[in-house]
Amino acid sequence: MTDYSDLIQPDKGQDARMIHLVDKASYDSWLKGRSARERAALAAAAYKPEAFAHAILPGDGPEDWSVVTAVADSDNLSAWCLAKLGQLLPEGRYRLDGRQPGKALFGWMSGQYRFDRYRPKAEARGTRVLLTGDVGAIAPMVAEMRATALVRDMVNTPAADMGPAAIEKEAERIAKAHGATVAVTKGEALEQGFPMIHAVGRAAAKHHAPRLIEIEWGKPDHPRVALVGKGISFDSGGLDIKPSAGMRLMKKDMGGAAHVLALAELVMASGLPVRLHCLVAAAENAISADAFRPGDVLTSRLGLTVEVGNTDAEGRLVLGDALAKASEGKPELIVDFATLTGAARVALGPDLPPLFANDDALAEAMLAGGIDRDDPLWRMPLWDGYAELLETDIADLGNAGSSPFAGTITAALFLKRFVGEGIVWAHLDTFAWRPSAKPGRPKGGAALGLRAAWAMLQARYDRRRKSDPA
Repeated sequence: MTDYSDLIQPDKGQDARMIHLVDKASYDSWLKGRSARERAALAAAAYKPEAFAHAILPGDGPEDWSVVTAVADSDNLSAWCLAKLGQLLPEGRYRLDGRQPGKALFGWMSGQYRFDRYRPKAEARGTRVLLTGDVGAIAPMVAEMRATALVRDMVNTPAADMGPAAIEKEAERIAKAHGATVAVTKGEALEQGFPMIHAVGRAAAKHHAPRLIEIEWGKPDHPRVALVGKGISFDSGGLDIKPSAGMRLMKKDMGGAAHVLALAELVMASGLPVRLHCLVAAAENAISADAFRPGDVLTSRLGLTVEVGNTDAEGRLVLGDALAKASEGKPELIVDFATLTGAARVALGPDLPPLFANDDALAEAMLAGGIDRDDPLWRMPLWDGYAELLETDIADLGNAGSSPFAGTITAALFLKRFVGEGIVWAHLDTFAWRPSAKPGRPKGGAALGLRAAWAMLQARYDRRRKSDPA
């Protein structure tokens, strides 16, 4: 995995090519101040200050060129406004003319992400380095990019190489790097203690056996925070098998696990003053003679009985057991990530994860974090009026709603039943995938909601560190 720390450097006055930022409002006045040669070059290129449009400006010598690029608002840079330049410019050093990059540092790095694990002979590209005078911003931004790249890498990796054991190995790597402990429950202990995780994963081959992976880190006297991720390494749909088109991207169904592992590493690497409990319910929803069936009734870790209405609604089952375990530690906050419902994509599309929360202040902080990081979320209602759709005749609740409507809400209401009383909780139904590329956001695995959640955690707990340095 690329380190990314070599893509941003402190500006010490070293040689670098200039990047001029313009927008529609400022372009004409900026153009008047350029040389005749530059204006002629822009006219010949029919340059217009439209989003992400850039042009090379000639200088006095053949190597004296600079760059102009258009942004939406040159006084308020977004995370993505320099992402296309990060992808396209020749290798070398660059600095912005008259201002600091701010949030745009992230997109500059993100534009240089590549997933080449299965293309060892892919042509290597030199690095494009952006200089900044805000030295304090470099390390936090690099950390966020590394976390984003981890999510992308894990989701992009095929299920054969990113099964439950590989997810466990990634958790162990992260824990070892930060002095955390890892506990893994599998086999008979999983069947007894986490029966819904076991039921979903029991049909898989032995080398893809299901498990609950837990990371513990932090001081006992710090506030306890739990991060819970859905780690379905491949989702065939089970006996309610998906059509081939629906199964094609199901390597990404462990995207929730990737998000919480990346978020956990951000928490630990920054030394955030929390007592972290990260839980990943890892399983493959496979088909065999031992697969769980529609109509089966499962007894959850919490003791609630669940009638299986659809084996393709397996994510909420594994999360139910994991949320119950997380609640036993009495955290003050639980955040879960899951690629949970197709209904979420119907409602909000691939770019905008639905956010559910049982606390208004938490929801507002998550939404604010999304705005701050250009990682938007949209709050959806935990409307109890739809809880009746989860009722069944023979169990406490069903895993599939009795109506084709409100699928993403009923899924969240199912999860809510497994969250402990009085615990503040947020659920993100992330897609973890981009079906088409945008500048800095390649097609494939995507971290959607990761940086929003991280901004919330920083706002919630960094203030405690500042008020209590010890």
